[in-house]
Amino acid sequence: MSVTRDIVATYQGPGRVMARMVARGQREDRALIILMVGCFLVFIAQWPRLARQAYVTGQELDMLLGGTLMAWLFIMPLLLYLMAFVVHLGARTLGGKGSSYGARLSLFWALLASSPVLLLHGLVAGFIGDGPVMEGVGLLWLMLFAWFWIAGLVRIEWGEQSDPA
Repeated sequence: MSVTRDIVATYQGPGRVMARMVARGQREDRALIILMVGCFLVFIAQWPRLARQAYVTGQELDMLLGGTLMAWLFIMPLLLYLMAFVVHLGARTLGGKGSSYGARLSLFWALLASSPVLLLHGLVAGFIGDGPVMEGVGLLWLMLFAWFWIAGLVRIEWGEQSDPA
């Protein structure tokens, strides 16, 4: 399935999509590209907010973009790898039987699959600014991200991995 179809299918059943992705075999290059594209989309989602911040405060937009680029494309991937490893160790202590690769993939895929809502959040932050709409969209993104990650992780660690349907 294509990535966009997998993203749409994740909104219907994140566990099934995760099982199908793991059934394709362990490919660290696939996990890394999912992570990097997800981080890049988060960086893109920050542009409207940063442009608004630069306009309102008089800061240099290039500096804000450079700092955000450094954070999301160089530092966050390392932190997300670490977070996936720690969560996998925690799942192992609770009886999880999945692989570390599956734990990484579930986190990385949750970031990428929830990115359309995060892009909407960036637009709201840039055009509307702080307020209940931005907080609502941010909460929606957080709930979707948590749902995708937890459902994928549960399927990988405790569910049947042989059912890719």
